[in-house]
Amino acid sequence: MSGRRGELAANLAEVRQRISAACAAAGRDPAEVTLIAVTKTRPASDVVLLSELGISDVGENRDAEAAPKAAACEDLDLIWHFIGQLQTNKCASVVRYASIVHSVDRPRLIHALGTAARRAERVISCLIEVSLDGDPARGGALAADVPALAEALQSEAGLVLAGVMAVAPLSVDAGAAFTLLLDSAAAVRAIRPEAAMISAGMSGDLEAAVAAGATHLRIGTALLGGRGPVVM
Repeated sequence: MSGRRGELAANLAEVRQRISAACAAAGRDPAEVTLIAVTKTRPASDVVLLSELGISDVGENRDAEAAPKAAACEDLDLIWHFIGQLQTNKCASVVRYASIVHSVDRPRLIHALGTAARRAERVISCLIEVSLDGDPARGGALAADVPALAEALQSEAGLVLAGVMAVAPLSVDAGAAFTLLLDSAAAVRAIRPEAAMISAGMSGDLEAAVAAGATHLRIGTALLGGRGPVVM
């Protein structure tokens, strides 16, 4: 195996080994953890190769890049995750290809997503993005607002309350930050017990996320290498 396929295969093996080691350290089964390949700025050909290597979950941050990429890979058996901050005017496009939206953080977005999902005759799983440092520029709801958002999601036709998501702030220890997320996860499960997804952890902090109970890891750089300009 050589070229780009070989590079991705080697990276994937290393990432899976890290996940297995983290699970062993935390006393968890690696089968409990889903690897989401974050393919932003990478071409659709990388998505095809990852699919051939066994990846079934793909994450994207921007609709302008994700929509054509998903269309180019529509014959593959993939689950598309939208993980970036989402504007309400992009909801109609996002619900056409994404099965899971990780970045729900305000009532207006819940209504826009629900409206778009119903029009598209789709059901979209949604995670409430929780801010772990309270910085409004980074997106995410305050922990105090999570129960109300969960109730709103639960009652919005076309959407399914699936769990929580967070990005560890650079200024805070990742382990401590992800532990804070567990309170919001519990608040969501109190409203819908099946909403057990915890999307946390990226290339640099996946071990801390696994230790804190993450069920989904969003891995980009460690899997696909450093990012350059967008390649379509």
